[in-house]
Amino acid sequence: MCLAVPMQVIALQGGSDEFFDPPAAVVESDGVRKKIRLEMTDRLPEIGEYVIIHAGFAIHTLTREEAEYNLSLMRRMAEVLEKEGELPGEPQ
Repeated sequence: MCLAVPMQVIALQGGSDEFFDPPAAVVESDGVRKKIRLEMTDRLPEIGEYVIIHAGFAIHTLTREEAEYNLSLMRRMAEVLEKEGELPGEPQ
């Protein structure tokens, strides 16, 4: 199973040439920063907006409310799995 993670756009890069300088962004969530590509997204985001990331690509632009809701669900799922001892890498 794959998860797509919401992250906030903090910088935009490239985009001057479709093949040699494709649009990219630096995104952040919970202190983790990552450079991602924007060719697959439904529209190019602006700084401060949120995108869903999968395999290094933004695949959808979200409102702040949608992103915060999705992130809160993911945090709650992680808490439940941690309590049940089912997080990856932990003995079962």
